[in-house]
Amino acid sequence: MAIADPRAFILANTRLQAVPHTPQIRLWLADEITPIWRMTEEELGELGLPPPFWAFAWSGGQGLARWLLDHPEEVAGRTVLDFATGSGLVGIAAALSAATTVRCVDIDPFCGAAVALNAAANDVAVEFTDTDLLDHDPPKVDVLCAGDVCYEKPMTDRVMAWLRQARRQGSRVLIGDPHRTYFDAAGLTLLAEYQVPTTRGLEDFAIKRSSVFALD
Repeated sequence: MAIADPRAFILANTRLQAVPHTPQIRLWLADEITPIWRMTEEELGELGLPPPFWAFAWSGGQGLARWLLDHPEEVAGRTVLDFATGSGLVGIAAALSAATTVRCVDIDPFCGAAVALNAAANDVAVEFTDTDLLDHDPPKVDVLCAGDVCYEKPMTDRVMAWLRQARRQGSRVLIGDPHRTYFDAAGLTLLAEYQVPTTRGLEDFAIKRSSVFALD
């Protein structure tokens, strides 16, 4: 569904704030999940929508963004795709780490505006597409990042199969996840583990263990 002015909606219902685990990055984020979730459904005129992932810095993405900022050589001078980008946090971290081009991808109708606002807030340039890339072969990029993609089993299975295809095509695939129920570390190499500040409204924990992996 078309949204009259997603940029205005985001500016009216979030505030610019530092991300807890990557404080050098600032994003337009909501403080509580229930009000923004309800307002999103009202704006779109539809009930039962997924959470507004773009409005929060989820723990898997925070861990992956932290790792990129601490290891800029992983993306410096390379092309990067940030799959299911949400707020654009991981893509922005890649851009700050000197990636040559960063493309953020998400099908949420608010994400294009959220990514544009957040990229501008951090003085970086990123591209955005709302094309459902799972319907296509993975694009050929040097590094493919995916944070917090294992919420539901059918989608997890589909995404992981697509990421493995990207790996076979030659992309370096990096995954950030807080060990959700449907996450399976088989075939992955652990790169780092963090204790990420979050909120109980999002994760039921004030601190969430979040790990970064490379797909073998």
